Amino acid sequence: MTSQERICGDNDAVIAINTHGAKLWTTRCMSRRSAIGLGVGAAALVSAASAEYAAAQGQPTTRLKPVLVFDVNETLLDIDVLNPIFDRIFGVPGRMREWFAQLILYSQSISLAGRYTPFGVLGVGVLRMLATIHGVQVRDEDLNALRVAIGALPVHPEVPNALRRLSDAGFRMVTLTNTPPGQGADALTIGGIGDMFEQRFTVDPVRRFKPAPETYRLVTETLQVPPTMACMIAAHTWDTLGAQGAGWSAALVTRTVNAVLDAPNVPKPDIVEADLVGVASRIIERWA
Repeated sequence: MTSQERICGDNDAVIAINTHGAKLWTTRCMSRRSAIGLGVGAAALVSAASAEYAAAQGQPTTRLKPVLVFDVNETLLDIDVLNPIFDRIFGVPGRMREWFAQLILYSQSISLAGRYTPFGVLGVGVLRMLATIHGVQVRDEDLNALRVAIGALPVHPEVPNALRRLSDAGFRMVTLTNTPPGQGADALTIGGIGDMFEQRFTVDPVRRFKPAPETYRLVTETLQVPPTMACMIAAHTWDTLGAQGAGWSAALVTRTVNAVLDAPNVPKPDIVEADLVGVASRIIERWA
């Protein structure tokens, strides 16, 4: 690995640029007065310096590829297969979506309160809470059936082809999920796409659930890329908002059950498509 320094702007900052083969990233930005982290402002300097470096090497500056960071549940894996379990427990349709929405709500609430409990454990607690609200009983066999089903969630049909297209186009790909790692093969491995990702991140190391800023920083700091060179692909607007708040770009996969949040001062995702094939096409068109 080689390193070179250049003075940027008004000489207030020095950016160290590392190259490794064809990959380009920036490890940190240092002020002459004090060290600063890779926040959005620093990332803007990094992006400009990276573009200048690419231009000097004869690379098209508008085609620097971001690292693609994929959410897992619903984005890559189909959670609708859980519906029969919830229909049986509650005796009416629609409770699975209520459970999932409440699980996300309370995961974020716990993070804001400075607490942490693993996502799966929290999921059981939320299920018991909803059962109390609706006056039904959750049996041990129901919980066992839910655990087994979650561990083997199927990959959405279009996902493998979309990932292959992105890989063939030269994109680095990783995952970032609220779900902690388990023992044995997970659903991505069972579904045949686990080895398509360079790394598989969970929120466990920072003990904060998405969209807490720490979760996104975990990825960029580990991969040594500035925030402007990361793109979140998720099926949930709360996840794209968190990524954009961290300085990333974002793509929303709506899957007909999610949508863009249209409200003042709320950033919209850079890309919005119904499935991952559509998102992949737009990403390739934009950056490849």
